[in-house]
Amino acid sequence: MVSLYLYKYIYSFLKEDEILMSKKCDVLIVGCGVAGLNTALSLPENLNIIILAKKSNTDSNSSLAQGGVAAVLDLENDSYDLHINDTMIAGKHANDIDAVTTLVQEGPDEVRKIIEYGVEFDKRPDGELNMTLEGGHCRRRIVHHKDTTGAEMVRAMVAEAQTRKNITIIENTPVFKLTRVKSGICAHILTDDGQDEIFASYCVLATGGIGRVYKYTTNPKVATGDGIRLAFELGARIKDLSFVQFHPTAFNSDDNEQFLISEAVRGEGAYLLNCNKERFMHRYDERLELAPRDVVSKSIIIESRRTGSNNFYLDITHRDKEYLLNRFPGIHKGCLRYNVDITKDLIPIFPCQHYLMGGIEVDLNSRTTVSRLYAVGECSNTGVHGRNRLASNSLLEALVFGKRCADDILRCIEMKYPEVQIAEIEKPDLDGAPLFKGVRTEIRNIMQRSYFVMPANEDAVRNGYKRVREILTRLKNGKFKITPDYCEALSLATVAYIILKEVNDQ
Repeated sequence: MVSLYLYKYIYSFLKEDEILMSKKCDVLIVGCGVAGLNTALSLPENLNIIILAKKSNTDSNSSLAQGGVAAVLDLENDSYDLHINDTMIAGKHANDIDAVTTLVQEGPDEVRKIIEYGVEFDKRPDGELNMTLEGGHCRRRIVHHKDTTGAEMVRAMVAEAQTRKNITIIENTPVFKLTRVKSGICAHILTDDGQDEIFASYCVLATGGIGRVYKYTTNPKVATGDGIRLAFELGARIKDLSFVQFHPTAFNSDDNEQFLISEAVRGEGAYLLNCNKERFMHRYDERLELAPRDVVSKSIIIESRRTGSNNFYLDITHRDKEYLLNRFPGIHKGCLRYNVDITKDLIPIFPCQHYLMGGIEVDLNSRTTVSRLYAVGECSNTGVHGRNRLASNSLLEALVFGKRCADDILRCIEMKYPEVQIAEIEKPDLDGAPLFKGVRTEIRNIMQRSYFVMPANEDAVRNGYKRVREILTRLKNGKFKITPDYCEALSLATVAYIILKEVNDQ
């Protein structure tokens, strides 16, 4: 990794008498998914912005998003009210209606903006956007790039960010602690040489989800809830962390690395089959395969208990082969790794952890309860999703509230709030004992037993909560060497503790 000190030569517009200017920025964004990128791209180019990626700039939940972006782009055949209603129904009306209204009304402009950045959404032969249907939606309003929409968005947005001289993306740089300082926040980072600090007037957490707290998840390895832990340690409020979404159709294999079979496959006509190769959703919901995710996931679990089998399938073989190969090339390729050809074979599926609706509590401008600390994307709780996220609303949320975050920061800067001051910070001692083996595996097994799709019995939740609390206490009070592995274990233990505490207290 290039030393931070080299970056002082990049920003020619900074005052020459600023020392250690590489350690100071206007806005620090922790996370390089769609939410963090849109925050950076929505800020003016006279601000010094640093984006930190824990791994590469494409390792994020955003990059794995398959389905698309839900937005009302065709007012002749759709409406804001319909999208709002679909979102509220999916969320069990536990959504914040102001946040939902903001999402739906401001979303279309953000979609049009990223098209200008070079995002290539699929189009019909007549050149218009090819919008698809997904579960829980009453209209075709999802724009997509085949079945790799997130990766396409990240590609174009990273490329745009790299053209901006004021934005620096630093990869392979985990943040292990945040400290409040005068007029800002200090981020303590791990480097090849040990540790360093970055002082920021404003800090934005865009660290994604918590999927790796579960044994089976569609999330990448970086999704360990780091931003939630950092905010929690800084005193920010965490809200509804037990609102975890389990996607009903992950590819079912013995491999812990699950991959998603997009909602769009059912949207394009796939049937859900039980172990007897029979459709069964009519027993549970009149919307059949197009019911919202939580309904379908719970229906599969209940059906598995009824039949005594965990064998379930998606069948889309009745659709044209060429259409499937063009529409779902990523899913087709992924399934072929397991000798399943979606054009002629049934796809084995089962629910697994997919998304977090709860998170760091924020207002409509993405402000947390800690001054100068913001949160955007999956790590935040805007109130948009309620108890269950409507398909393809996540990338829209990342775009809309990333933009609102940027707008609020700009308002603060225009009001001439004081800039952060570099100060002598007590450096944490990184040395200590090695992390004890098996801690992350144990946390995942606890979560899998205690709270998968539906909470387990009270004893399992209570015992899981007790054991996770013991693990968290040991990690916090023991003198362990601060490494990326330790930080991730601490994040997972913190997330599991908050989730099971909420469930245990209900």
